[in-house]
Amino acid sequence: MSSEEPVTVLLRQWSEGNQEALDRLMPIVYAQLRKLAANSLKGERPNHTLRATELVHEAYLRLVGSETPWQNRVHFYAVAATVLRHILVDHAKANRRHKRGGDAEKIPLDEAVLVGPEASSEVMSLDEALKRLALTDARKSRIVELTFFGGMTLEEIAAVLNVSDKTVHRDLRVAKAWLHRELSPESAGSA
Repeated sequence: MSSEEPVTVLLRQWSEGNQEALDRLMPIVYAQLRKLAANSLKGERPNHTLRATELVHEAYLRLVGSETPWQNRVHFYAVAATVLRHILVDHAKANRRHKRGGDAEKIPLDEAVLVGPEASSEVMSLDEALKRLALTDARKSRIVELTFFGGMTLEEIAAVLNVSDKTVHRDLRVAKAWLHRELSPESAGSA
């Protein structure tokens, strides 16, 4: 291997069509994907039907099926965070279709991500709010996604977005305030 990180080298080899590189890569990244999945599921209700292992396997299938030219480890995990978000939202939508439940109570971002018996509704509310935020500021939306769904550090996010750590920190503060306002019960009545 070169002086580059082994994950980055394997990702590049895999992008170039080397299937053996994928076989060597997955055991290395599996633990981190499992950690991201567990973190993403942390706020779900205790009897949630999707488990971290299933989430990782679904993410794996989507990542392997992707035609993405991987740049490096951080890029891979950033894409994985987006994939995890989409899987959770798709699962929540499917659950909601089955239940045909009433109006979901909107709650602040930190609570939506961390706790709550109706976490599927909160994931959907958060996803919808992130889409609205992306219309006005795509970078802030992406920072929230990478933080809460990807479990990435400010430094890793800065590297992915090619901005400074301070910019990420500032944008995250502003985005959290915006999302708090969007997801607060007072806003739910006016939305």
